[in-house]
Amino acid sequence: MPASWAVVGGGFLGMSLALRLAQQNKRVTLFEGAAKLGGLAAGWQLGDITWDRFYHVILSTDSHLRALLREMDMDGELQWNCTRTGFYIDSQLHSMSSTLEFLRFPPLNLYEKVRLAATIVRASRSYDEKSLDQIPVDEWLEQWSGKSVTEKIWRPLLRAKLGEEYRRASAAFITNTIARMYGARSSGAKTELFGYMPGGYERIIRRFQQLLKRHGVDIRLGCPIQSVTRQPSGKLRIELSDGQAECFSKVVLTTPTCVAAEMCADLTRVEKENLTGISYQGIICASLLLKEPLSPFYITNITDKLVPFTAVIEMSALVDRKEFGGKSLVYLPKYLSPKSPYFLLTDHEIREDFLTSLALMYPRFRRDDLLCIQLSRVKHLLPIPTINYSAKIPKMLTSIPGLHLVNSTQIVDGTLNINETVRLAESAAKVLGRQKSASNPTRLQLEHEFATAHS
Repeated sequence: MPASWAVVGGGFLGMSLALRLAQQNKRVTLFEGAAKLGGLAAGWQLGDITWDRFYHVILSTDSHLRALLREMDMDGELQWNCTRTGFYIDSQLHSMSSTLEFLRFPPLNLYEKVRLAATIVRASRSYDEKSLDQIPVDEWLEQWSGKSVTEKIWRPLLRAKLGEEYRRASAAFITNTIARMYGARSSGAKTELFGYMPGGYERIIRRFQQLLKRHGVDIRLGCPIQSVTRQPSGKLRIELSDGQAECFSKVVLTTPTCVAAEMCADLTRVEKENLTGISYQGIICASLLLKEPLSPFYITNITDKLVPFTAVIEMSALVDRKEFGGKSLVYLPKYLSPKSPYFLLTDHEIREDFLTSLALMYPRFRRDDLLCIQLSRVKHLLPIPTINYSAKIPKMLTSIPGLHLVNSTQIVDGTLNINETVRLAESAAKVLGRQKSASNPTRLQLEHEFATAHS
C-alpha cells in the first residue's frame, strides 16, 4: 500500500501542499481545525456581505498564485485597478500617489525626497539577501535615506509593523517589502496596480476545495490536532482534540513554529528551543462596513504614534463597491507582539479606541456611518526576520522520520503573502515528493534540494 500523507493546516499553504502532493499520486489527508478551509485568507459575514477576514491584494507579478488560479479557470476573472496611497503625518492627511504629489509632499524637503526615492529604487533591484540578513534595518535605512527621513518616515512605519522588535530586524525585511510594493507599479503610469477576485478569496477557496476533492484529497474540517507522536511501527500517530487518532506514513505541519513544538513531544530539546525561539508579530484587525468611503486612498500609512491602528485599508478604493452592496469596506490593522496586553482588552474596548481615533483622523466620519464592525485576532501572524535570520530558519525535515515542517518562517526572500505561500508549498512538495520509503535521501540532501527549489 502506498505511503499515506497528512497535511496539518488548511490555509493556502496546507491546501497548496496537499494539492501538489496529490498530483504526485500521494494519498493525502488535509486536517483543518476550523469549520472551513482558508486560514488567514478565509472570509466571514460582515453585516449583509461576505468578504475576506483580512485584507489581501493580488499583483500582476504574483506568478505562482496566478498559475494556481489558471488551474481553477479563475485567472481571467481578476479585476485590476490603479490605487492611490495616503500618509497620515503630524495629524495631517497627505497624498503620495504620483510623482508630482511625491515632489509636493510637505513633510519632506527636496533633499530628503531624493534620499527617499533612492532608497526605494535601491530596494526594488536585485540584492544579496545574505548580506542584508546581517545588517540592522535601522542602519541600512539611515545609510540610504539619511537620519531625518528614517526618523520621519521609515522608523514610524517599522514600529507600526513590528513594534519595538524592529530594532532586532534585518534590512532584508524592508527591502523585501519595498520590492513587492514596487512590483505593483505599472510600467506606463508608474501607479500602483492591484487586483482582486470578485467575491473575494471566499470564491477562490471554494473552487480550491473542489480541485482538492477532484484529486482525491481527504479533507477533514473541524479537526484540531492535539499531538503527533512516533509509533514503534514507524508510523506517525495524529491525535485529535476529541481523542480520536489515526496513523500516517508522513506528516507535514504548516502551523506556526511554537505550535509545532507544543504538538510534537518527540522532538529534541534543541529543536524545540529553535522552534520556540522564532519571534512572531500578531495582529488585531477591525473590519468596518460604512455607508460612505473615508478617503480615495487604498492604503493610508500612519506615522502618528497616538493612533492605535497602524494603517487604514479602504478596500472599496480598489474593489467595485457593488461587491459591498454600494457600501464601503475598511480594515484597521494593529500589528503587535503576541504578549501585548492589548490582546487582553475586550472587543468593546478595542472598538471604542479605534473609532475614537478614526473620528479624529476623518472629521466627516460619524458613528451613524458605521453599519458593522468586527474584530479578528491572530497572535502568531508574521515571523520577524531578525539579524542572521537565515541561520535560524527551521529545517523542513525534523529528527522524527517522516515528520516535516513547512511554514511561513521559511519565506526568506519575500514577504508574507499568498503568492509566496503558494511558492513555498510548491517548492516543498517537489522535494518531499521525491522521497522513497525504501531509500530515504539524507536530511542534508533534502534541505539542499528545498533551498534550490525555493530560490
